[in-house]
Amino acid sequence: MSANRDKDDQVHQEKEQPRRRQARGERRIAQLLEAAATVFTTTGYTAASTNAIAREAGVSPGTLYQFFPNKEAIAIELGDRLIHEMREMYGEALAPVDPATPLEEAVASAVDRFIAFNCAHPAFFALMHGPDIPGRMAEEHDALHATLLSRIEGLLSSFLPDAAPADLARTAHMCLGLYKAGLELVLAHEGAERDAYVQELKHVLIRYLDPLVGDRLGRTEAARTAT
Repeated sequence: MSANRDKDDQVHQEKEQPRRRQARGERRIAQLLEAAATVFTTTGYTAASTNAIAREAGVSPGTLYQFFPNKEAIAIELGDRLIHEMREMYGEALAPVDPATPLEEAVASAVDRFIAFNCAHPAFFALMHGPDIPGRMAEEHDALHATLLSRIEGLLSSFLPDAAPADLARTAHMCLGLYKAGLELVLAHEGAERDAYVQELKHVLIRYLDPLVGDRLGRTEAARTAT
């Protein structure tokens, strides 16, 4: 009876050891990716190095190389995770709009979600808009960009039902371009000044879309008074 129990305990321990090693490995990877995000945000992808990432993570370069062969592999893994999170976020941020929703509310809701994501993950902007990102990441970014434009077009079509496809595509490109330009300014500031730039970005998008939308979406009392 005791021998069987000892054998069961040994089998259980043998099963648990790989799980513990896997859990430790996942924690180490998360630690390295967090450090890489800090380094990429601070120095940019091109100037970053595996030594700097290892130093930021508080580990030896040898430990880093147990999980990633080079800087590009780290950037790709970090980028993949951030892109996945971004896709989940904009699925909610760019949901169809109720025709009764005020334009100001619709714009503010989408902008706030995107700004919150980018402020929480500044490495996303550093990687996706840097001058020398890895090829695979550039491809992922292009795919993300195309999907994002498609979702913006879908959002616009919900309150511009009579617009021609070419007009919707052009308007979507303008909205995304304006947002990216504003985002760079937002990320360059902090605190109250950052909040002020976020508000300016919303104003720019609202004033661009307002003549196109007209009275299709609801208008807040403040906007009616302003116009």
